[in-house]
Amino acid sequence: MTEYGKTLGATETTIPGLVVFDLPVHGDARGWFKENWQREKMTALGLADFGPVQNNISFNDAVGTTRGIHAEPWDKWVSVATGRIFGAWVDLREGPSFGAVYTTELDPSKAIFVPRGVGNSYQTLEPDTAYTYLVNDHWSPDAAYSFLNLADETAAIDWPIPLSDVEISPKDLAHPRLADVTPIPPRKVLVLGANGQLGRALRAEYGDAAHVEYADRATLDLASAGLATARRWRDYGTIINAAAYTKVDLAETPEGRADAWAANVTGVTALARIAAENGITLVHVSSDYVFDGTLERPYTEDDTVRPLGVYGQTKAAGDAVAAAVPRHYIVRTSWVIGEGGNFVRTMASLAERGIDPKVVDDQIGRLTFTDDIARGIRHLVDTGAAYGTYNLTGAGEPQSWADIARRVFELTGHDPARVTGVSTDEYFAAATTPVAPRPRNSILDLGKLEATGYQPSDADTSLSSLLTGA
Repeated sequence: MTEYGKTLGATETTIPGLVVFDLPVHGDARGWFKENWQREKMTALGLADFGPVQNNISFNDAVGTTRGIHAEPWDKWVSVATGRIFGAWVDLREGPSFGAVYTTELDPSKAIFVPRGVGNSYQTLEPDTAYTYLVNDHWSPDAAYSFLNLADETAAIDWPIPLSDVEISPKDLAHPRLADVTPIPPRKVLVLGANGQLGRALRAEYGDAAHVEYADRATLDLASAGLATARRWRDYGTIINAAAYTKVDLAETPEGRADAWAANVTGVTALARIAAENGITLVHVSSDYVFDGTLERPYTEDDTVRPLGVYGQTKAAGDAVAAAVPRHYIVRTSWVIGEGGNFVRTMASLAERGIDPKVVDDQIGRLTFTDDIARGIRHLVDTGAAYGTYNLTGAGEPQSWADIARRVFELTGHDPARVTGVSTDEYFAAATTPVAPRPRNSILDLGKLEATGYQPSDADTSLSSLLTGA
């Protein structure tokens, strides 16, 4: 019998992500009323806003009707409109909880959130039972499904009515035992810009994991009119956008300006639309160039952006677009060092060739190595940190570019006094091509990121490791 007057509440189960909800049901002589799904209240209890797109109802007129253990690549909110059921859920996802079982009874005063890949089944305990569920994807023949036999000995579900005495479909009777089940893989991770500096670091971080895909412009064009159907996007959990236009000075030219806006804003807008429509987490990489560098303290994530040049303007605009995606991480970094040509390798080459450089000494910040960015991104995604903007640079004492150049000379066995510090204005005084304005202060506060449990590597230690292997 339906229990009236419960307080709305959530209870975790033995299967990760499978959550039972008590629902307040208000009844009198006329019948009863309940809020079967109330987004604001459910999410306030910690349930992710899983974005239902379809409501299904299964009506069962006889006691003992038993539905098979089916796992689909979408989330479900399951409840009972009338009657009562015994429900059994088996985790059929890849991972350590594969095969875990949870059972309970549901009546109109209870609901359960069933995460993607958890097998769902039930047996009716009362006649005229209506079983209802919200799902956040439409059925597709291309989706990955998995099934488990109702009588599997490993799951050992204690059905209230023996399976030999109930109505079961021939298909459900033919499903495999647990040892032969194909697990549901995790939602995919898509890395864009996979051949760039950060992209290569992300390749090293994620490796050849089956659920991680890598793409560049040749394999996925964000400007394509067919982008919305280029993938089955509901199979993706995260898009990491490591693609960007980063030619800071060239962006000040007419051609560069167009290219910068196309990559850093138009492309991000296309990704943001895909992410928002499909419940995907979008990871967007930002830059210290969104600030003007006039503050006399490290910049926090909440400081107002004031870009000085075209590149910074496009990055700030891209940030605003990415922030509109419900699930987003904006990772703001600075002074990036990765594979290929970069400031550190240039200074090491000059030192080796006997060239004594003049290097800017009035821009202050910290180096950030791409492997640190990749690890930080994975940390945010894997730990489910609160969505939002995070500063991510190397840790340690801030330095000028001249300080870093001297340290490169020292670490490679050369006299650091060969490096002469000059002002930004003096350095670019003889330039014959457009020069982008630089923020003088590029120090980013790391407190918010560290509060998630991630400790960025010390920038000087990473520099030493790069140059000496120690």
